[in-house]
Amino acid sequence: MGAILVGTAGWADRELTASGWYPPGTRTPAQRLAHYASRFGLVEADSPYYAVPAPATVQRWADSTPEGFVMDVKAFAALTGHPGRVEPRDPEVAWGRFHEAVEPLRARGRLGRVLLQFPPWYTAAPRWEQRVSDALDRCRPLPAAVEFRHSSWVDGPERRARTLGYLRSRDAAYVCVDMPQGHRGAVPPLLAVTSSTAVVRLHGHSRAWVGGSKEDRFRYSYSERELAHWAEQLTLLSGQAKQVHAVLNTCCAGEAQRAAELLQTLLSP
Repeated sequence: MGAILVGTAGWADRELTASGWYPPGTRTPAQRLAHYASRFGLVEADSPYYAVPAPATVQRWADSTPEGFVMDVKAFAALTGHPGRVEPRDPEVAWGRFHEAVEPLRARGRLGRVLLQFPPWYTAAPRWEQRVSDALDRCRPLPAAVEFRHSSWVDGPERRARTLGYLRSRDAAYVCVDMPQGHRGAVPPLLAVTSSTAVVRLHGHSRAWVGGSKEDRFRYSYSERELAHWAEQLTLLSGQAKQVHAVLNTCCAGEAQRAAELLQTLLSP
C-alpha cells in the first residue's frame, strides 16, 4: 500500500493566520511553515499560481520543512492558459523562471508534483489537447499532475480511456476532484491512477461555485461522514499508487486545516 499524505492548499492566507490555528508567537513565514509541517506531511504551494516566486523564497520553504515533507506546487497561471497574469510574456522565459524557482525544492527532495490546472474552456478538443501536451513538454523533467475543469475530458468510456491513457504515457498524475456538480462542465469525482503518485483535490460543494467570489466558491465545511467516504477512496487509491496526495482546498479561517486533521485521524489505523 502506498503512503497517503494529507495537506491543504496554502498555509499562510490572512484568514488562516487570523483564525487562531497557529499557536501564539508563530509570527514569521518560516515559523508558520515549520508549525504546519509538524502537523502535516504535505502542502500545496498555491501562491506560485499568482506570481512566480523568487528562488530565495522557495529556498526558505525548503529550509523550514523537515526531511520527508512533500510540497506540490501550483504552476503559474499563465503557463496553463489562464488570463490576466502574463508577465513574462514569452512562454520560454516564464517556464524558465518557474523551473528556476522550484529548483530548491527539487534539490532538497521536497518537490512532489507540479499542478497544471487548466481552465474550464480547455475542452477535450484538438486545440486544447495540444495546449496540454505543450505544457507537459515544458514542465519536463519536473513531475506533473493535471487537473481538468471541464467534464468532456472524461465523458464516456472511450474519451475517458483516451485521456487517462495519454496521461499515463506521460507519467502525469490525473487529479481526481471533489467539486460541486450540476453545472455545465462539472468534472465528476473519478478515481484514476496514471502515475506513481495519485492526486486528489477536495474543493467542497459550495452553492456559489458558479458566479461567486473566490472565497464564496471555496467556502465549505466537510462533514465527518464526507471525510470518512474520502478516507475509503484514498485507501483504494493507495493500493494502486506509491503515494497518494490529498489536498483540502476549502476556506475560510482554518477550515481546510481542521478538515485535513480530521481526515488524517480517519485514515489512522
